[in-house]
Amino acid sequence: MTLRAGYHSVDERLAALEESVNEQARTVAELRNRDALKTQFISNVSHDLRTPLTAIVTHAEILRDGILGELTPKQLESICGIISGGRQLIGMVGEILTYARGAADQLSLTSTEFPIGTVIEQVANQVEPLAVKKGLEIGVDVEKGLPLLLADREKITHVLSNLLGNAIDFTESGGRVWVNASCGTAIDGGAAILIEVGDTGIGIAPEHHEIVFREFAQVDASASRHHHGTGLGLAIARKFVELHDGRIWVESTPGVGSRFYFTLPVRATC
Repeated sequence: MTLRAGYHSVDERLAALEESVNEQARTVAELRNRDALKTQFISNVSHDLRTPLTAIVTHAEILRDGILGELTPKQLESICGIISGGRQLIGMVGEILTYARGAADQLSLTSTEFPIGTVIEQVANQVEPLAVKKGLEIGVDVEKGLPLLLADREKITHVLSNLLGNAIDFTESGGRVWVNASCGTAIDGGAAILIEVGDTGIGIAPEHHEIVFREFAQVDASASRHHHGTGLGLAIARKFVELHDGRIWVESTPGVGSRFYFTLPVRATC
C-alpha cells in the first residue's frame, strides 16, 4: 500500500507540474498578444500624429515665407521656433513608427547600388549648418576605390544622419566631428565597407557602451538632462545595420570623445 501511495504521489506531482507548465505557456502567449497589441497601438498613434504635425509645420512655413503678409522680426523668430520644434517632433514620431514596424518584423530592404561616399557627403552637407552653429569642425574622409554598395540607401542615410547628429549634439563648441569610410571585414570574414563616425565630445563610460543600443535607453535619464530624444535612434540604427548583415559598435572614453563604427558587406573585394 505504501508503494502504491508513492506512485499516486508521483503522478499527482507530474500532473501539477504539467498544469504549471501549461499555465506558464498561457501566460507567455497572453504577454505576446499584449505586446503585439501595444506595438500596433504605437504604430497607429505615431502614424496619426504625423498628419497634424506636418500640417502645423506647413502652415508655419507659409507664415514664415510671407505668403499671408509681412511679419515683424519677433513674429518671424517665433514662427521659426514653431517650425524647428515641429520638425523635431515629426522626427521623433518617425523614430517611434520605425521602431514599431521593426518590432512587428515589418521592415524590409529596398536595395540599389550606389557609392557610399556620395551618401556621406550628402549627409555631411545637411548637418553642416548645425555644426557651424555650434562652432564645430566637420570632416569627411572616404578612401578612394571603394566598391559600390548594394544596400537600402534610405536606411543607410538614416544611420549616418543619426550618428552624425548625435556626434554634433554631444560635442561642445570648438570640438570636431568626422565621418570616415574605408575597407573593412564583414561578420563572415568577407569584404565590407567600414564607416566611422567620431567626435571629440563628452564620451560614453565603458559600462554604457552596450546600453546605448537598447530600445528607449538613456545614459542620462534625469529630467534635467541636456540632450533629449526617444532613446530609439541607436536601436534603430543597429536594426538597419543588422538588416544588411553588418554590425555596429562604439569605442569611447569619457571626456575624450566617441567613435561609432559599422560595417556593410560588399560583393566586390575592397
